[in-house]
Amino acid sequence: MRIGAHYLGDGRCEFRVWAPNAEAATVKIVSPQERIVPMEQQEGGYWHLTTDDIQPGTQYFYQLNNGESRPDPASNLQPLDVHGPSQVIDHSFTWNDSSWSGIPLESMIIYELHVGTFTPEGTFEAIISRLKDLQELGVNAIEIMPVAQFPGDRNWGYDGVYPFAVQSSYGGPEGLKRLVDACHQQGIAVILDVVYNHFGPEGNYMSHFGPYFTETYRTPWGSAMNFDDAQSDNVRNFFIQNALYWLRDYHIDGLRLDAVHAIYDLGAKHFLEELAENVADLGQQQGRKLYLIAESDLNDPRVVRPVESGGYGIDAQWSDDFHHALHALLTEEQTGYYSDFGKCEHLAKAYQDTFVYDWKYSPHRQRFHGNSAGDRPFNQFVICTQNHDQVGNRMLGERLSHLVSFEAQKLAAGALLLSPYIPLLFMGEEYGEDAPFIYFVSHSDPDLIRAVRQGRKQEFAAFHAQGEPPDPESTETFLKSKLNWEKRKEGKHQALWSLYQHLIQLRNTIPALVKQERQNMEVGFLEAEKIVWWRRWSEDKQILCLMNFNQSDTTFTPTFPVNDGRKILDSADEKWQGSGSLLPEKMSNAQELTLRSQSFALYESSGQ
Repeated sequence: MRIGAHYLGDGRCEFRVWAPNAEAATVKIVSPQERIVPMEQQEGGYWHLTTDDIQPGTQYFYQLNNGESRPDPASNLQPLDVHGPSQVIDHSFTWNDSSWSGIPLESMIIYELHVGTFTPEGTFEAIISRLKDLQELGVNAIEIMPVAQFPGDRNWGYDGVYPFAVQSSYGGPEGLKRLVDACHQQGIAVILDVVYNHFGPEGNYMSHFGPYFTETYRTPWGSAMNFDDAQSDNVRNFFIQNALYWLRDYHIDGLRLDAVHAIYDLGAKHFLEELAENVADLGQQQGRKLYLIAESDLNDPRVVRPVESGGYGIDAQWSDDFHHALHALLTEEQTGYYSDFGKCEHLAKAYQDTFVYDWKYSPHRQRFHGNSAGDRPFNQFVICTQNHDQVGNRMLGERLSHLVSFEAQKLAAGALLLSPYIPLLFMGEEYGEDAPFIYFVSHSDPDLIRAVRQGRKQEFAAFHAQGEPPDPESTETFLKSKLNWEKRKEGKHQALWSLYQHLIQLRNTIPALVKQERQNMEVGFLEAEKIVWWRRWSEDKQILCLMNFNQSDTTFTPTFPVNDGRKILDSADEKWQGSGSLLPEKMSNAQELTLRSQSFALYESSGQ
């Protein structure tokens, strides 16, 4: 059942809100002319009204039991702020993407971006002029951090309180549609990050309307969303309708589901399963595949298993173990969850088995963690070397470019893009952006601002971070996080960008790299030498990748078959602003090899 305000044309509008405990409900029109119109009660606790003389741009509140005026929980636009009136939107739009059929999940090169810091303007419109650059790089999918209306004009997006309302300072509904339309015309899919595990703290009036929360479970943000308690069916409908809204009305291609491990549901049919069913039905109606990608900290393949195999039927999920294993090798950090990683063995296992912790004991968690993902294909897992969390949840928001050498950045690029998993780039990493990405907010409540500042300090205590974190409320913190886009054409930044572009081309054209099957990959490591290697093969060709995580040149004799390979790439080459390769152009068995420090190389040969 659709909820919120739906403009029907010719000055008619339908309003529907879920308020099961209300005895009376009205729509309070506040602009252009004030009036109050009573609503009628429907089954399931809904209140409904269809009325005339409502034009797009009309601003309104709901009133329950003649009490305080509150914005619509399913507001499509909050033109003033999270406390102000909601606005009626006409979703009519001239789309130019009728020939768009989407990008297969297994072919995606995902680029995560934050609207506010990706461009100087911080708008949807400003992104459009950069799509050509992304397309030239090889990106075919952008993942937009949450755009649901949040307080003020500076926020990562995870403090949204109106899941249906497009952030007004970014350009509102029209701006988002123009961006999606432009992306599709340039062959780029759009994935939207959505948050179904909590609402932000400011402007959150959900409890005024109904039992959206339950005290049965607790999350890091407080009470959990009510997905399995009394009257939860309409809470589930609220979020299912939200997912369908983005995919249908905005032509979004897929949704990234934030932290599904904080979606608590012990019912016989998990919310994620019901969501996947509804999205699949919409995809069938529209004749295109629509994707759901879950962020999960559980290392549980049940999330992406088909329903008939006992899973939830989600298309893909993030796998943080790859990031942690690679990051710990590159940086040698051992604080927080990085204490579970740091060996070549861990990265090799992330390549081979996806989850490093697949019901193995985790010293950091002090318990067994995860389960085997061996029955799921590589292309159901999204990996990265950097993302908004892994960068922004550091006290100073340091990117890899702040933490490791230029050679190590190239090594990270190879480790990511040559893997059989779906790669995700974080905006700017492709040219070694050196602006930080720091946590920022723009709340209006002084008590809340103090609580956020204190909360950040406590978070960093777990990582034994020293000093004061940047003030999240400061405009300067936000401005520091904006990209320096022009650097992609300068010196080593340009060399790194060119390497990313070349790696994506290799990924898309070499048959052994295109093939993403578990049985077509072998992985090994030499712990003492800090070497990780893998072989991937197709019907008649194989690729051997050698990676040196040592901070000095390393000489070793391969203990694996090399099949007279021909070198096709070495990140130490002067072409990539390296110090020059020490590897032979052709490789043979029992041949001693020397890999430059923090470098990787590819050899191609016939056979398997």
